[in-house]
Amino acid sequence: MKPFTTFESAIAVLPVDNIDTDQIIPARFLKTTTKAGLGLNVFADWRCEKDGTAKADFPLNQPAAQGAEVLIAGDNFGCGSSREHAPWALTDGGFRAVVSTSFADIFYGNSLKNGLLPIKVSAEVHQKLLASGSGAKVKVDLENQTLTLPDGTTTTFPVDAFPKRCMLLGVDELGYLLQFEQEIAAYETTHTATYDTRTVFAK
Repeated sequence: MKPFTTFESAIAVLPVDNIDTDQIIPARFLKTTTKAGLGLNVFADWRCEKDGTAKADFPLNQPAAQGAEVLIAGDNFGCGSSREHAPWALTDGGFRAVVSTSFADIFYGNSLKNGLLPIKVSAEVHQKLLASGSGAKVKVDLENQTLTLPDGTTTTFPVDAFPKRCMLLGVDELGYLLQFEQEIAAYETTHTATYDTRTVFAK
């Protein structure tokens, strides 16, 4: 992952509640074990006709939504199955953050582990963003946990300290642990010298 930096972006508004992971990335696209290319199929069944042509009336196909890095979704975003491909597809599709009033727990955790920032906001703030429409600009600041709205007002959002640290550093959980490889090796050396498991289990 790349370090998560403060950025400004247009928003793409998808005002639908209970969007599940099968709509984010349909099951037929889960055969791959790589993230690359999944963004081409994000919201595939909503975005395209059966022949693959884009549906002109789908919100994310509108000109104002093009290039948006922040998705404004409805309540309970990411419900359904636990597939990690959902945040993979969103990030590969260009999104760096998703804003909603609530997220499914597993999707929320998977997002933080894969560089996609899930931003929980109040119903009042959410309504402001929906009313702003696709193309309006926001600013996302993970370091200070703030979201600046198109009208210039700022709101804060919650995020646990550990995933926040990992995202700012641009590492996953394993990558974070590997930063302490020397300390771990030193501990193992000391531990082996002072605690012989063969002796313990022989008793």
